[in-house]
Amino acid sequence: MRPPDSFNAFCSQSTAVLMGASAGALAGLSFAAKDLFDIVGHVTGAGNPDWLASHPPAAQTAPVVQKLVDAGATMVGKTHTDELSRGLFGENAHYGTPVNPKAPDCVPGGSSSGSAVAVASGAVNFALGTDTGGSVRVPASFCGLYGIRPTHGRLAFEGVVRQAASFDTIGWLATDAGVLARVAAVLIGFNADQAPRPTRLLVAQDAFALSEPATVKALTPAVERLRHLVGRVETQPFSKLPLSEWRDRQIALQSREAWVTFADWIDQTNPRLSFEVAAAFVRGMGVDDAALEAANRFRRERRAEIDELFPDATVVCLPTTPFPAPLRGQPRSSMASLRARILALTCIAGTLGCPQISLPVAELNGRPVGLSILAAPGSDAMLLALARAMASTL
Repeated sequence: MRPPDSFNAFCSQSTAVLMGASAGALAGLSFAAKDLFDIVGHVTGAGNPDWLASHPPAAQTAPVVQKLVDAGATMVGKTHTDELSRGLFGENAHYGTPVNPKAPDCVPGGSSSGSAVAVASGAVNFALGTDTGGSVRVPASFCGLYGIRPTHGRLAFEGVVRQAASFDTIGWLATDAGVLARVAAVLIGFNADQAPRPTRLLVAQDAFALSEPATVKALTPAVERLRHLVGRVETQPFSKLPLSEWRDRQIALQSREAWVTFADWIDQTNPRLSFEVAAAFVRGMGVDDAALEAANRFRRERRAEIDELFPDATVVCLPTTPFPAPLRGQPRSSMASLRARILALTCIAGTLGCPQISLPVAELNGRPVGLSILAAPGSDAMLLALARAMASTL
């Protein structure tokens, strides 16, 4: 049974509910799933009414959802997303913007907006989202939650509406590091006793320099706690290249992939799209082959540097977002500028395929802001164990 929803977290057009098994590692926990995940017998709406109207009910439940249900967790509903997952602020022109329980005058972050709000409001213990350019990490920061983007490809995307295949990642959000880890045990086999320990903490000077000074100050005590937990600490730029260049290359790749994903449906349906989503598709359509190859080459070169970027079990810490949640209802031009600043931080994990966890460690003027830990691909267990250790210091 769906809990009360005074924050507009859940999709009113979906009645999907799945009862968890009577026993299992997640027995007694409730969760919600972003309306990109298929549930057998129900249409996946993807945040757009024309997508909802033009697709049949799902023939089977997405394997990642089924795995959670088989482990005892009960899915109580589907949650709102920025339409077609094309957004970072949680604003949906068709279904409204979910209310951020921690900062009601501010956006919740997206595109996993409803999932974050469902968790932050206490309606569920955890929620599934997807993260392409920051869509789990950003709402985790804005709503004061733990949010994980696992190593790209760690979880199969079967039964989930795609956006950009080489960036799309399934993630989840929780208020508690222990719950985050319990879900990880089921989905990716996390075992705290076998998790390696980081031997080096890199405080990413270039990422902190892109953040508002007040945000940096608010996060400083948490950075100090990380220093004590890891021991060996270095403060230096993460990259020899500007993070704005990383961002621009990811935007080119992601935009082109997203256009390819949805082009046939747009051509056949002529759907209703918000101005910003339509503009994003037009930009993606305009990424030519030369720009695409340059962006792919940039990504290949950065991935060839993985060992150099993450020597000796390195964990990188950086602000999840350069500021807390912005006010709702700002002009589109203002939000576009803020989006670009966020993407300069979230692009690192997307470019490298890295795992990243946002930690709810600080507030600024009553609004949450997250600190992230990030490591080389495959280091999910190390980050999860460090997140639990950080939680014990709060």
